[in-house]
Amino acid sequence: MSISDRFAVALHILAVLEINRMKVNTSESIAASVNTNPVIIRKITGMLKQAGLVKSRPGVAGTELAADLSTISLLDVYKAVHVVQEKELFSIHANPNPNCLVGRNIQDTIGSLFTVAQLALEKVLASLTMEDVVSGIIERENSRTDSEALDCRSIRPDEVHREKISE
Repeated sequence: MSISDRFAVALHILAVLEINRMKVNTSESIAASVNTNPVIIRKITGMLKQAGLVKSRPGVAGTELAADLSTISLLDVYKAVHVVQEKELFSIHANPNPNCLVGRNIQDTIGSLFTVAQLALEKVLASLTMEDVVSGIIERENSRTDSEALDCRSIRPDEVHREKISE
């Protein structure tokens, strides 16, 4: 089992909004880049909007960033899309055998270890920003040869195979 891919998709959405900031970014055009259904993009964009990371206007096509990239931490995005509840990154099986030495002690033992691990993850995410993500994308793109480069903005949404993003 892995962390919800809403986090990766949210990072993707924010990167598209920055890289294509001079264009109108609709859920359809973003969905073409993510390779998913626009409904998924609207759902995640709604979460980002509620967290104050993006803005849009009713009746007007397009979404844009609500803050500078350097001020949006990956932890902000992680929390915005409800990847996990507070201190619940790792789950612990509910009913170990209390008559077993391991069973009666495992939850308390690993629970505190899991808390430390989650706090470490969140500390790292807090130290990274969307500026780091976008810089990495641009750096990788600039290192490609011309034959490898493909501009996702040239792909029409109806040409893209869409995968379902897990909820």
